[in-house]
Amino acid sequence: MPSNAWMTSGEGHPRRWAILGVLVVSLLIVVLDNTVLNIALPTIQRDLGATQSELVWAIDSYILVFASLLFTWGILGDKYGRKKVLVIGLVLFGLASFACAFATTPGMLIGFRALMGVGGAAVLPTTLAIITVVFPPHERGKAIGAWAGAVGAAVALGPVLGGILLEHPEWSTWLTGNDWGSVFLINVPIVILGVIGIVRVVPETRNPHPRKLDLIGLVMSATGLVLLIYGIIDASATKDWLAPSVIWPITFGVIIIALFLWLEARSDHPSFDVSLFRNRGYAVSLTAVSLAFFAMSGVTFSLPFYLQILRGYSTLTAGLCFLPFAIGQLIAAPRSAAMVKRFGYRTVMTTGLAFVAVAMFLLARVPMDAPLWAVLLVFFIFGFGMGNVIAPGSTVLQNVLPLARAGAGSAVQNTVRQVAGALGVAIVGTVLANQYAANLMSVMDKVPPSFPDAAKQAATESIVAADFILDQAAAQGAPAAVIDMLRAGAYEAFLSASHVTSYISLVMIVIAGLLVFFLLPQINPPEKGDRAVGAPADPADALVREEIANYSDEASQEYVVPDKPEKEASA
Repeated sequence: MPSNAWMTSGEGHPRRWAILGVLVVSLLIVVLDNTVLNIALPTIQRDLGATQSELVWAIDSYILVFASLLFTWGILGDKYGRKKVLVIGLVLFGLASFACAFATTPGMLIGFRALMGVGGAAVLPTTLAIITVVFPPHERGKAIGAWAGAVGAAVALGPVLGGILLEHPEWSTWLTGNDWGSVFLINVPIVILGVIGIVRVVPETRNPHPRKLDLIGLVMSATGLVLLIYGIIDASATKDWLAPSVIWPITFGVIIIALFLWLEARSDHPSFDVSLFRNRGYAVSLTAVSLAFFAMSGVTFSLPFYLQILRGYSTLTAGLCFLPFAIGQLIAAPRSAAMVKRFGYRTVMTTGLAFVAVAMFLLARVPMDAPLWAVLLVFFIFGFGMGNVIAPGSTVLQNVLPLARAGAGSAVQNTVRQVAGALGVAIVGTVLANQYAANLMSVMDKVPPSFPDAAKQAATESIVAADFILDQAAAQGAPAAVIDMLRAGAYEAFLSASHVTSYISLVMIVIAGLLVFFLLPQINPPEKGDRAVGAPADPADALVREEIANYSDEASQEYVVPDKPEKEASA
């Protein structure tokens, strides 16, 4: 029996669940890193003296490089082998993580984070592509549900792990000379375990007819995204959305991205397959999932400051507060495939978005002294809703793709989602900084004349800086009543600003819910015995059926590179 007989039998790879486990470990490290960093942001800001915009860049430098290279890594995986690309990506990610741990300036941290994005970009599309290839269509929803559930678990595991590491800064100080380097060093052993598992378990797969690499598209997309995000983040420094340093980068970024999409639609080897968006199911699902990522990225950026600064929780306690989010995802995501079979994609995803909307509304109203159980309940609702959006949405997106283009196809959806996440962090971070500074003006009017003007200006940069300056003033003998009044005013200014950002995220979620409810077509989940891809039920999706037919011959060709010589394998 040929080594790739499982590709055409409809039964999937015989070791597919073990493969899924290894791929999830590989993916965990990429997702884990961002949420570990989120909980460490206040500590890093104190240690490196980073501004709010530099903190945003520390997150978005990773995401932007990550999003820009997803196309390239997906195509390279299709051409040279996804297993090979996955190993290369993990090794690069581990080396860059090691370098991040020893950063001594915000600029160094931002640069090394960008290098981490180079490696991380190889992991996400290849893991999803391999899952799509080794699982038959009728099991793919369950597998992607487990994959998405693991992503949700990592979102919450990151703050917990980060909290544990930051709670014991002596470990980090001994290894790296700072209080927070261990949150990056922890990536290294996990990368080693992931590489060992991939080498031993994961089969090598590739597309026998890969597309050419679109270098022009790569440069244009990266340039456009960086300019767009730069302009948005610069608004947090200028406090003026109409400043030339804000308007011009955003304008040029949008123009370049629009030109990129126009050229991709006419290219014979596009890195970003615009034609997929003609399929209504694909377009609506991707839009909904991306808007959910926008909201999640923005909220997880601001929450650590609320928990650690305003409520005074330790890094570990703040990290543990994210556990209900993970529990909600772990309950919802793996079960979403069964719910889809019973109620359909539209109902499950709309319900999930409704849960997320409720959570966003409650976060937009949460008071300073809200009971902890109420805050944790909101986090659970948020995670439960996300689990019912990301897993079924990702399944829809993968099931309309031919297997031969699994790598490039998953790169498209993950790129859009990561761009949405980068925009979420940039927009929410900028609005948070600007609104906080505006709210703080009334507090600054009450500051005694003896406070230096430089200290007042620094306080408007971030709530961490304001807290530090007030601590210094108290240590120097400033009246306790004045310090308490100013601190309460600063905290209220930040809380009010975070409420504004929660309303922005709420609007995104409501738009996503309306799109899914009114525009998502009826799509039938694949049944056992289906091969290649699941067929959308909407007649308007004939374009995708035609594309699938063009690749139907490829589905029967050899995608698996045998681990043994041909004669031995056939024997």
